[in-house]
Amino acid sequence: MENRKAVVLISGGLDSPTVLAYAIDSGYTVYPVSFDYGQRHIRELRSSEEICRHYGLKLKKISMDMKQIGGSALTDDIKVPERDMENIEKEIPVTYVPARNTIFLALAAAYGETIEASSIFIGANAIDYSGYPDCRPEFFNSMEKTLNLGTEYGIEEGFRIRVPLQYLTKADIVRLGRKLGVPYHLTWSCYNGREKACGKCDSCILRLKGFMEANDFDDIAYETYPEFYEEYLKLNGKL
Repeated sequence: MENRKAVVLISGGLDSPTVLAYAIDSGYTVYPVSFDYGQRHIRELRSSEEICRHYGLKLKKISMDMKQIGGSALTDDIKVPERDMENIEKEIPVTYVPARNTIFLALAAAYGETIEASSIFIGANAIDYSGYPDCRPEFFNSMEKTLNLGTEYGIEEGFRIRVPLQYLTKADIVRLGRKLGVPYHLTWSCYNGREKACGKCDSCILRLKGFMEANDFDDIAYETYPEFYEEYLKLNGKL
């Protein structure tokens, strides 16, 4: 029978803090974990720490150097693309980090095995996302089978990969997070690790689209806004 301990992957963005709040609200004892993998937007780790402090939780940070692999705009000397909404999801972007969720989930399971946590929560979703192959439902179903075949704890007790936001839009996620009291002002989604979010990368575009469609407003600072969000702010007297 599943216990009520859960490893929760937290990156500091919009989705993972919502999943953290959801797991807490669902009665799990949560063990948040983040990854310092050499990402360009290392700023997200600061957000992860601040969010965990907000909830009175101790964050486990696991370090690895995925720059040694490269092949992504987040870990290599490749420009972060700036695409409009019409082109997001049409192809796998260069911000895809090779096998990242496979690696993260394997490490989360290893941690879960040591603390006897049967659930692993991840904030991926298959709607309003950048087209990454490791955010699809079939990937998580397959990965859960792999973890249960390849670990002692998986064989004896069983892991469950929980993806509660899988079929939610970004607007749905914002609404859920507001209901759960997620401190979105502490979060960070931008792929460029500057002091302000760029407002141009896929992650910023999808985030702002979510707030707009939820009839809400983002609390973090941006260098610039995409045209659709700027118009939204003007219509609501916010700019």
